[in-house]
Amino acid sequence: MSGDDILDVRDLKVSFAVRRAGRKYRVQAVDGVSLALAEGEVLGIVGESGCGKTTVGRAIVGLVQANGGSIRFKGVDAMGAGRAGRRAMHLNVRMVFQDPYASLNPRRTIGDSVAEAGDINGIFRDRAERSAMVAETLAAVGLNPSFAARYPYELSGGQRQRAGIARAILPTPSIVIADEPVSALDVSVQAQVLNLMMDLREQLRLSMLFISHDLGVIGQISDRVVVMYMGRIVERGRTRTVLDHPLHPYTRSLIAAIPLPDPSKRILGAIETSEPPSLFKRPSGCAYAARCPLASERCLIDVPELRSTGTDERALACHNV
Repeated sequence: MSGDDILDVRDLKVSFAVRRAGRKYRVQAVDGVSLALAEGEVLGIVGESGCGKTTVGRAIVGLVQANGGSIRFKGVDAMGAGRAGRRAMHLNVRMVFQDPYASLNPRRTIGDSVAEAGDINGIFRDRAERSAMVAETLAAVGLNPSFAARYPYELSGGQRQRAGIARAILPTPSIVIADEPVSALDVSVQAQVLNLMMDLREQLRLSMLFISHDLGVIGQISDRVVVMYMGRIVERGRTRTVLDHPLHPYTRSLIAAIPLPDPSKRILGAIETSEPPSLFKRPSGCAYAARCPLASERCLIDVPELRSTGTDERALACHNV
């Protein structure tokens, strides 16, 4: 962990006990993920559905229990911290969820949802201050303060997501973990919400972990990016470097699938048409080997370790690149 890092995750492991066809299984959703987030930085996490990116975010905020590794916030071990330490972590690391309707309690007004963290932690001195801070926060995300008296069903999808963002920034956190915050919205509304989040980053000096399957969104908002596949990081680096010059075959396949007006500018790579292996039967070697055009005998046996390439903070987990 460097002196500028506000969040340091080392060798994070998360598994779930599941039952399938009458049998119990232990599914390894996250398998040894390490990442660091610098103060004021936006770090993107990208990968297809089921790669474990959302589970990483949920483990950091404590919504799912990690089975191994460490999570350090401002140098303090969040997993081993006592009640006061966990409270500080929960106040300073907040989450914006993918589904703005499911993440808001339909029986509570927007104002009550936005004020929830402040109510729990005794942030407000009185009801007048509570109302004023809720109104100010709603205005900051582009909602009329009168929306505080409304219920989630009275808002559009974009308005609900703005309310979800308002809830995440009251009181002002150090880190916001945004889990697919625009994937459920119309394209025009996506741009508005992305612009809002970038503005809030500057105004509130937020650090951000931005989770998405959309490389276009990642390219627009993040400084660095990690690419995940079946619970592991396969590539990491500066966002523009990774998107313009992808090294890992999986990263190349993700970028090759992006539709471009000018086909000559497409990154060469095989567009995936097959499904990833089942988490119930993880391959013994590289999890991507069965889909990879560069796979060798070694890939079927040995799991590639994430190694530095020595340039531009780049790291790669591949035997053949």
